[in-house]
Amino acid sequence: MDAHRARRRFGQNFLVDPGAIAAIVAAVDPRPGDTVVEIGPGLGALTGPLARAAGELHVIELDRDLASTLPARLPGAALNIHQGDVLRFDFDRLPPPLRVVGNLPYNISSPILLRLVDIADRLRDAHVMLQREVALRIAADPGTGDYGRLSVVLQYRFEVEHLFDLGPHAFRPAPKVHSSVVRLQPRPATRPRARDEHAFSRVVQAAFSQRRKMLRNTLRGLFDEARLAALGVDPAARAETLEVSDFIRLADACPAAAPGEVLPEDPSIGAGPRA
Repeated sequence: MDAHRARRRFGQNFLVDPGAIAAIVAAVDPRPGDTVVEIGPGLGALTGPLARAAGELHVIELDRDLASTLPARLPGAALNIHQGDVLRFDFDRLPPPLRVVGNLPYNISSPILLRLVDIADRLRDAHVMLQREVALRIAADPGTGDYGRLSVVLQYRFEVEHLFDLGPHAFRPAPKVHSSVVRLQPRPATRPRARDEHAFSRVVQAAFSQRRKMLRNTLRGLFDEARLAALGVDPAARAETLEVSDFIRLADACPAAAPGEVLPEDPSIGAGPRA
């Protein structure tokens, strides 16, 4: 085991299972010339085989110690090391289409997924490891308990494919949860999109702000009951019953936001065991 001690504040659980490493690299299938970007390379378990297959690799690492020692861990690997926070990283610096790979820290996986939504137009694909519960949420169907704001926002921009699961034994230190590897493939430009994506975000956020309440209540500031019904949406329904296409239709009919308007955050997104 490497002398580096995992830091809880960075959510570090290092992948150590050779079979899991091989399965992830095979799923990504990087080729020379691909712009591959690894989020959180850690001790370099995935970094080495990814760099060998792609010929060159960009890595984004928050931990200064890990970033500084990575070249020594992987001598000869063609690495472009970007030390810093992935949530603040300027992906415009890299030539598209980007292929993102990452064992995401569970405490900030939702914000990182939303960052990938922001850059979806620059992505070819993303292969990310998540807490299994989060993977189930982003792939969930409408009408299920796992379906929420994160499901809608991710499925709006990506085809979400659950690839396989990993147990705690695949990591050091072993987490208390199971993990899943998920592939995110940007939806083609021909798929329906909201005319105003800020309006889309506004409607989705409002609808899921109080999950147990009916849309006539959560969307009261945007639509009255008659308008919801005219748009083909049951005012007595709850947000988790709507398809992504329903949210697009609502967004296209959404009134302009008031200056300075701030909507409550969806409590299902954030740090903690579900993030």
